Amino acid sequence: MTHIDKAKELFEQKYHCSQAVLAAFAEELGLTEKQALKLGGCFGGGMCKGEVCGACTGALMALGLKHGQCEIEDLDSRLKTNDVTVKFLELFREENGSYICKELLGCDLATPEGKEYAKEHNLFTDFCPHMVVSAVKIAEQLLEE
Repeated sequence: MTHIDKAKELFEQKYHCSQAVLAAFAEELGLTEKQALKLGGCFGGGMCKGEVCGACTGALMALGLKHGQCEIEDLDSRLKTNDVTVKFLELFREENGSYICKELLGCDLATPEGKEYAKEHNLFTDFCPHMVVSAVKIAEQLLEE
């Protein structure tokens, strides 16, 4: 199963976008799927506040697992992580117009009205899957570099 297929399957099962994206890469990056689903659980819908898209957050967590600094003296890893973070967000914005959830959706999930708008307009089922796929594709590209 491809990363895209896995992420789409998890998202269709009603996991958050952040969970679906991170879990698609989990096993190869040293996490179990269960750990990835738990770790990504608080980041869907832009941390439930319409901030950075959860699909982006899941992808950034995957990139952090590969490149992230874990030794205080390893400044090269810190710089690499910073670079890959900026590159991911720039690529995502170029492809989708923004990486901020409320800008992508056109509503604010931090409000009851925004949540209702998203449901009424099927954004979670018709729009968000495209963000999941986009985040996975860009993360794949950067993980291969």
